[in-house]
Amino acid sequence: MDTLSLYLLCGVLSCAVTAGAVPLLRRTLGRFLLDRPGGLKRHAQAVPCVGGCAVLLGLAVGLIFIRLTTAFPTGTLHSLRGILLGAGLIFILGLADDLRKPQGVPVPVKLAVQAAAAGLLLCYGVRINLFDCAYLSYPLTFLWVTGITNAFNLLDISDGLCVSQAAVCALGLGLIALPSEFIYVNFCACALLGACLGFWPYNHRLRGKVFLGDSGSTLLGFVLAALAMGTGYSEHSNLGFLAPLLILAVPLFDTGFVALVRLAQGKNPLRGSNDHAALRLRKIGGDKRQILWLFIGAGLFFNLLAFALTQVQICVAAAVLLLAAALLLAAGIFLSRIRMKP
Repeated sequence: MDTLSLYLLCGVLSCAVTAGAVPLLRRTLGRFLLDRPGGLKRHAQAVPCVGGCAVLLGLAVGLIFIRLTTAFPTGTLHSLRGILLGAGLIFILGLADDLRKPQGVPVPVKLAVQAAAAGLLLCYGVRINLFDCAYLSYPLTFLWVTGITNAFNLLDISDGLCVSQAAVCALGLGLIALPSEFIYVNFCACALLGACLGFWPYNHRLRGKVFLGDSGSTLLGFVLAALAMGTGYSEHSNLGFLAPLLILAVPLFDTGFVALVRLAQGKNPLRGSNDHAALRLRKIGGDKRQILWLFIGAGLFFNLLAFALTQVQICVAAAVLLLAAALLLAAGIFLSRIRMKP
């Protein structure tokens, strides 16, 4: 079987396992993992948050199947083990947070465990490779991993929003990595994309609805952060190394925007409030589904910009980055003018 067919098979298998696991997990674990309404949570009744369990199961089965049927290049499995071990640690942290709702796990504990998961990536050679000096590379890797992990957690505020962005980012990472020798990125991105597509419909149901939970949203963010560090971006453009910022532009923008708004108002940026981009758009009459597709469209657009960034010369690449920055700045200014109730 050719490699492209294996990529497709990996994604389809992950999708099928995740989709099949959700109803079973909802019946067996749903009563223990419940997200109850209250505070900023506006859903009408308690909803099982077992989506993370299903996504992890689909991701693992897809990758194990490929491992048993494919001869991976030397060193590939070493990196993949680091990603899966770190993802498992992040999943356990998120699961503990879901079980302790509404209080959750204290923020210092969360950051410590996320730092430990980033440390596992470093031990297995998955890190930001911009600098040969470990004193620069290691702190940047910690910041990147914890930042993206929490960005997806913060984005999980509306049906389908987090999982759809994860699917878009996994698709972008997979396509950009596809011609390269980083085969574990290709397969892991395909498996993650399939798992996201398998879970996504359950996040929209009126009956039998299931949430990702913190275990799912942080798992998605961690895996994507790790995969973004495993691809070569600068074969054709000296600015290609900035492509991950565009691939993950939507969750990064939402997190950055929320943090700046909260700091400007003298609020703790780590404490939840109703100032996310999606909630502001709903304030001015946006429909949930319209906002979802707007975010998906924005994610796909910035992924196209990321691909262009890896293919063009430095002058054009600089223009691509300026266009992206201008669009994000304009979006931030527009959203900041929408007044939200405290």
